[in-house]
Amino acid sequence: MEGLMDDDHFKILPEGCVSTILSFTSPQDACKSSLVSTIFQAAADSDIVWERFLPVDYQDIVSKSNVPFKFSSKKELFLHLCNSLLVDGGRKSFRIEKSSGKKCFILSARDLHIWSNEPQYWHWASLPESRFSEVAVLRTMSWLEIVGKIETQMLSPNTKYGAYLILKISERSYGLDSMPSEISVEVGNNQGSTTTAYLRLAQEHARKQQMERLFYGNRTERLKSRVAEGDGGAASEREDGWLEIELGEFFSGENDEEVKMSLMEVKGHHLKGGLIIEGIEVRPKH
Repeated sequence: MEGLMDDDHFKILPEGCVSTILSFTSPQDACKSSLVSTIFQAAADSDIVWERFLPVDYQDIVSKSNVPFKFSSKKELFLHLCNSLLVDGGRKSFRIEKSSGKKCFILSARDLHIWSNEPQYWHWASLPESRFSEVAVLRTMSWLEIVGKIETQMLSPNTKYGAYLILKISERSYGLDSMPSEISVEVGNNQGSTTTAYLRLAQEHARKQQMERLFYGNRTERLKSRVAEGDGGAASEREDGWLEIELGEFFSGENDEEVKMSLMEVKGHHLKGGLIIEGIEVRPKH
């Protein structure tokens, strides 16, 4: 893009022509180009450019917004969609990446399949820090199964995505990290690989592993032998104050396929509680 900007011949091109050229770049490059000259600034702000950066189904997405909004230009709409937007009756959150225009979704806990979400096992609560009206809070149970599904046609084509469980762990939690949970992502009829992760903060992971080996020794290894092999990762902190565990990655191609994302811990047979689930995020992975 820098070489393009240095070419004085572009300064004599009609604004419409410059706009068409910029529409084949990226949102980031278009914003940078506006600093070159007044011609580039006008071209970079045109609807021709930003219409191309918007998802092809942006009109359908806007129509599903929980809160109606107005915009005077396609650039204004693009920037608005870079912020989280509740859609589908508040069951999903949508945004686009500012640098690429790629689509991102968060499926709320209400949009997930949570095994036996009966009141004695799970309850629904409102948290001020959540983007959704409700989150799922685990009271107590031994069988933990959380599954989310999304169609690739909802996502940006030809894009590598990651799936992330968004969660919190209450101060009174118990049994969540006694053994690793099995995590997986499956696309269509392809059996995805299963690995493991601990429901604990990454900073605490190494210390707890050392303590487990010291005090429980062989018992810990016997528990781990029941689940799939994996690196036994842990949750990391997000900028929004929540934690996340990467469930896996997949490629969104041209064909429409169902993506199944899951976290399960059903082999320990011990009670656990204090897990708070906000949802599963699907976002481009770079």
